[in-house]
Amino acid sequence: MVIRPTSGRARRRTPGVLAAAALLLPVMLSASQVPAASADPAPAPAAQPAQLAQKPYMGWSSWSLESTKNPGVIPSGEAWLTEKNVVQQADILASKFKQHGYDHVNLDAGWLGSFDQYARPVVDAAKFPHGMKYIADYVHGKGLKLGSYLAVGLDMKAYNGGNSPIFGTTDCHTRDLVYPDLRQTSGWDNQSYQIDFATPCAQAYIQSEADQLASWGVDFLKLDGVGPGSFRGGPQYDNTADVRAWSAALKKTGRPIEFILSWSLSHERMDVWKPNADGWRIDTDVECYCDTLVTWNNSVKGRWNDVVQYIPDAGPGNWNNLDSLDVGSGKMDGITEAERQSYMTLWAIESAPLYLGDDLTQLDDYGVKLLTNDEVIAVDQAGVPAKPVSQTGDQQVWYTRNADGSYTVALFNLGSAPAKVTADFGDFGLTGPAKARDLWSHQELGLQNGSFSATLPVHGSKLLRLAPLNPTQIPAPAVVHGTASTPSGISLAWDGSGSKATGYDVFSGGRKVASATGTSTTVSGLKPSTSYGFTVVARDRFGRSSAPSTAVSYVTPSASGPVVYEAEAGSPGGGASVSDCTCSGGKKVGNVGGSGLLTLNNIKADKEGTYLVRLGYVDGDTSRTAVVTVNGSSFKLPVPGTNDSDWSTARTITVPVYLMAGNNQVIFGNPSESSFDVDQITV
Repeated sequence: MVIRPTSGRARRRTPGVLAAAALLLPVMLSASQVPAASADPAPAPAAQPAQLAQKPYMGWSSWSLESTKNPGVIPSGEAWLTEKNVVQQADILASKFKQHGYDHVNLDAGWLGSFDQYARPVVDAAKFPHGMKYIADYVHGKGLKLGSYLAVGLDMKAYNGGNSPIFGTTDCHTRDLVYPDLRQTSGWDNQSYQIDFATPCAQAYIQSEADQLASWGVDFLKLDGVGPGSFRGGPQYDNTADVRAWSAALKKTGRPIEFILSWSLSHERMDVWKPNADGWRIDTDVECYCDTLVTWNNSVKGRWNDVVQYIPDAGPGNWNNLDSLDVGSGKMDGITEAERQSYMTLWAIESAPLYLGDDLTQLDDYGVKLLTNDEVIAVDQAGVPAKPVSQTGDQQVWYTRNADGSYTVALFNLGSAPAKVTADFGDFGLTGPAKARDLWSHQELGLQNGSFSATLPVHGSKLLRLAPLNPTQIPAPAVVHGTASTPSGISLAWDGSGSKATGYDVFSGGRKVASATGTSTTVSGLKPSTSYGFTVVARDRFGRSSAPSTAVSYVTPSASGPVVYEAEAGSPGGGASVSDCTCSGGKKVGNVGGSGLLTLNNIKADKEGTYLVRLGYVDGDTSRTAVVTVNGSSFKLPVPGTNDSDWSTARTITVPVYLMAGNNQVIFGNPSESSFDVDQITV
């Protein structure tokens, strides 16, 4: 079959369960619009910490149970979210999980019933007869925090023909907040109107909503459907001003309210997300919207690729959110025990928020054991996200270096058969022997020298702590890789995180060829069509040096190169087709995947070896993967996407590809899912 690459993994939440108040850009009020006296008291100021979200939050969220068709969830759908059910979940969270760090009770979409005369949200009284403040007071009494939810934009139901006044102003109305054509925004159709951010009434409206949340006692806000992202892009779906406005308004309430953005936020706008939010969803919903909470293939497995481009952005005050953790009940979750462990392992090593999505009244013993493993939770709370060594296959190793000199290392078998997975210590900078501990089984595994291997079940994992015998030794640079090449130079980069190195030296053929104070450099003065091997050595301020990194080898392009090979000049087949784009040559090849293939013949190399091939591609999804076959040998190639459904603008990455001397054949495809579109390759 042909799988169209422009049909992304769609988030299936329907507009019917969404309701929200407007989100507006901060602006100055005119003299005639200064806040008027009101009967509604402002929330009492609270001492606000210098920065929220110093660690990834932990808790429970309602959406997985609202989204599932599981017969054990009664009532089903949005109707499940009631005061009675929330109180029940809060009781269990407080009694069994708070001691392990789980302290958030987050109400997702479905609590909103209508809007008041000022276009502010009103709680559904049928579901929450005592109101939101009652729920907040209840969970606070348990030592927990309350989270709430709004969707981006001015909710169509709040518009009220444009006649609703804005609380705290004298002459602002909802008609003053929107464009004359009532253009829509957000990740869903027929949900919200886009705000005209030039209006001086906008920030007043945002502030009225933020003050209302604070007066209820809300500790956390999820703003949903934000763009660019949510598989929407362009000016109509640019909600960066909304995010700035909400950030300012929440701070002004005086109450510490953690602020996260959803969903599938575009990585291109980290300049806005990072200073204004405490975290962001990197992907679509993890839920399958089926008879279980999730399935492995629906979107759980996609997180291994999707999170990668966001890893450098995570840290105190900014966390990559991978969505709900649905691993607590085998009969509800829809995945195997091995998959449940791998699911939580990835969340933990990525320092993602750990918020449970299961019905806490129906957890099984295995699920409780996973969720209360304090050694694994400590990995998450350490706040040092792991990185993959390589993603060219289904057997993967992820690592991070901890402050005490130890390493957290995860082994994953993402394949469809049991397989041996080996962690080579040199790949991530660990030199010499190290003591190994299995964090899931709490077992010491003894001294390991140079590598560690384990045979893992289908979709299985192992999580290790590796403690070097000499933790003060300078770690070698990790994952050295090429980033660009010319006939006379090779650019290199490496991972030096967790190291106290003050400089690096690059060696080739036994001599130093470059030095750097950062984690990248270019080695110049090279000859064309020549193979060069490189190692990198770290040094500290005392003059001590690390062991050499794992060696890499690359061939420089020919003297007349590099040479560009346009995708449209190749041979698309099986449904793959040429279309227009804002990219090299104005054309690309799409519909790659399933039966769709792109074949590029006569890719010339003067010398056998590994070349740094520059790939031009288009991916408006979160991350898509091609199976690239070079002269009959295949590897997987995941690429970072834009999350905004932009299937016209090309991006580039550098890919190491082994070529034979003479003509080579390169095929792009993927038999099981949609691939990215191909613009060109440069050798």
